Amino acid sequence: MRTICVIPARLNSSRFPGKLLEKAQGKTVLERTLERALRCPFIDYTYVATDSEPIAEHIQAMGANVVWTSPTCRNGTERIAEAVKTSPEIGQADIIVNLQGDHPCTNPQTLGAVVQALQLDPEALVSTAVTHLTDRTDFLSPHVVKCVFDQNFNALYFSRAPIPHCAGDVKAYAHIGLYAYRRAFFDLPPLSPTPLQLSEDLEQLQILERGYRIKVAVVEEMPLGVDTPQDLVKLEQYLCQLNTSS
Repeated sequence: MRTICVIPARLNSSRFPGKLLEKAQGKTVLERTLERALRCPFIDYTYVATDSEPIAEHIQAMGANVVWTSPTCRNGTERIAEAVKTSPEIGQADIIVNLQGDHPCTNPQTLGAVVQALQLDPEALVSTAVTHLTDRTDFLSPHVVKCVFDQNFNALYFSRAPIPHCAGDVKAYAHIGLYAYRRAFFDLPPLSPTPLQLSEDLEQLQILERGYRIKVAVVEEMPLGVDTPQDLVKLEQYLCQLNTSS
């Protein structure tokens, strides 16, 4: 099966404008994200989808692929949907991975896990990743999205609330914002907002509320995302620790 990773990348973020071009240990956030995708043996080709000239120039200088998308795209899923329709190469893929440009530490094994989840279930249209959650502070935090799934690793629900109920030790799963889509997903009618999606402010609930399945891959990491200048400092510290231990 032909698998393509698309990294949606916009220049201006409300909380941290220009963050994708900020450097940590000599490389930009976006460059590090791209390198992670290129190291995954389950991904055949990788593209950066953007409407930004500086980002496009940066990616092309590295010899990587760029696909132009509209500045009106509201989120990464819309940007990928447009890329599927406008790029013949992406449109011919069997599986399309959505890797956020501000996740520079995603393990290539995690990327492979979401691809394999779709490969092993031909009827599923979407897959995502979760990781074990044992810290009660994170469990109670609305900023950490929780996921519950059935015995066949089909997602049952995603919530900002602490689910499932844990009276003693926390035994839950945190959702990682990484997705893989079967090409047919982008032939579905556009998904309009749904009640639970609006209540939780979680885009993936649109899929479940429409009756489609999301496969879940359990992985052993929670990738560091860069949403604020403080997160960039954390990334620097993380990379320094890696350099010290290697």
